[in-house]
Amino acid sequence: MSSEAENPRKRSRTLDTRPVTRDPNAQATARVAAAVAFGLQGFVLAVLLTQLPQFKDDLGFTESLVVGAVVGVSVVAGVGSVVAEQLAKATSSRTTLRVGLFAIALAAVAIALASSTAAFLVAFAFYGIGLGMVDATANMQAVSIQHLYGRVILSSFHAAWSVGAIAGALFVSACSALDLSVTACVLIAAAVAAIGCAAIGPRLLRTGHQHTADTSTAPLALPLWPFLALGIAMVLFYAIDFGIGNWSALYLKEVLLSDAGTAALAMAAYQITALISRLTGDHWVRRFGEIAVVRVGAAVSVIGLLVVVLAQAPAVAIAGFFVVGLGAPVVAPLCFSAAGRLAPAGRTDTVIARLNLFNYAGTVLGGAVIGGIAWTSDLRLGFVAPLLFAAALFLLAPAFAPRPARPDTADTEGARTGA
Repeated sequence: MSSEAENPRKRSRTLDTRPVTRDPNAQATARVAAAVAFGLQGFVLAVLLTQLPQFKDDLGFTESLVVGAVVGVSVVAGVGSVVAEQLAKATSSRTTLRVGLFAIALAAVAIALASSTAAFLVAFAFYGIGLGMVDATANMQAVSIQHLYGRVILSSFHAAWSVGAIAGALFVSACSALDLSVTACVLIAAAVAAIGCAAIGPRLLRTGHQHTADTSTAPLALPLWPFLALGIAMVLFYAIDFGIGNWSALYLKEVLLSDAGTAALAMAAYQITALISRLTGDHWVRRFGEIAVVRVGAAVSVIGLLVVVLAQAPAVAIAGFFVVGLGAPVVAPLCFSAAGRLAPAGRTDTVIARLNLFNYAGTVLGGAVIGGIAWTSDLRLGFVAPLLFAAALFLLAPAFAPRPARPDTADTEGARTGA
C-alpha cells in the first residue's frame, strides 16, 4: 500500500480529490497563462497608483480626492467582481478574464488621455470594474488549475502578481529617468496589458461553459460559517495590506521624520518579502499544512507590526514592514484555495467571485480605520489596528483546515485549453 493511502490525512492536506487531466502540457500552458494574467494585473495597478501624484499635479485635484479615488476604486471593483461572476456563469472564466484584461487596458488609455478631473474619475471608475473582473476571474482560473494539478500551487499565482507590481514600479522609475510623460508611460502600460491579453487568451483554461442550467440557477449550497471565516480572513489581510501600501510612507515621513526617499523604502521592503512568502508559500503548505502556515504567518506579522508601532527610527520601522511581508501575504491565496474546496459541483467560479468581494471590504476597512485613527490621534496609534487584525488572523487559522474537495467534474474533467 502506498504511503499516501496509509496516511490519508496527509494526502488530504496537499491533494485535491477531483479528477486530474492527463495532459501535462495543457496544464503547464494554462498555468503560465494564468500567472501572466496575475502579473499584468499587478503591473498596470502599480503603474497607475505610482503615477497618481503626477496626475494630481497635472490635473490639480486635492490630496483628499486622491484618497477618495483609491477607496472608490475598491468599491467599484466589488461591482466588477459581481459582473465577473455572472459573465463567467454565462460563458467561462477564460472569456471573462480576457474581457477584464481588455477593460483595464482600455481604462488605462482613458486615464492617460484624461484632460479634466471629471474625465479622470470616470476613467478610474471604469478601471475599477475591470480590476474586479480580473481579480475574480484570475483566481477562478488559478483554483481550477490547482484542482487539475492535484496539489497546492495557488501562492505561485499571487507571487506572479507581486512580480508584476514590482515591475510596474520599476517601469515608472525608468520612465521618469528617461523623462517620459505620465501620458506616454501609462499608454505603454496599457499596450503591454492589451498585447499580453491577446497572447495568453487562447491558452487560458476554459471552465464554466459546461454547466447545465440546473447547476447555474440552483441556490448555492455552501457551508456558511466556514465560508464567512475565510471571508473575514480576506478582509483582515487586505486591511493590513492596503494599510501598509497607503500609510507606511506617510508614517515614516510624518511620525519618524524621514525624508521622502527613505519613506518609500517601507513599501519596497514589504513588497520584496511579500514576493518571497508567496514564492515559497506552496512549499510550506505542502510540508506543514494550511493551519500551521496561517498561524506562523499571522504570528510573524504581529511581531513585524509591533516593531513598526514601537519604532523610534525609520530603519527600525522599515525592518518591521520587511518582517510583515514574510507572514501575512500568504493568507490570500490560502483563502481562495480553501474556498475552492468548499465549492459544490460546477460552482467553483461563483464561490471564488463571492469570496473576492471580501478583498475590497478589506481595502476600505484598512483605509478607513487607519486613516480615521490618524485623523483623531496619530499614525503610530493607527498601526495598532493592523497589528490587531494580524492577531485575529491567528485565531482564524482553524478555518483553513483541509476538507475533502467536493466532486466537481464540471470544472475539471471538462476543463481544457484552446479556443
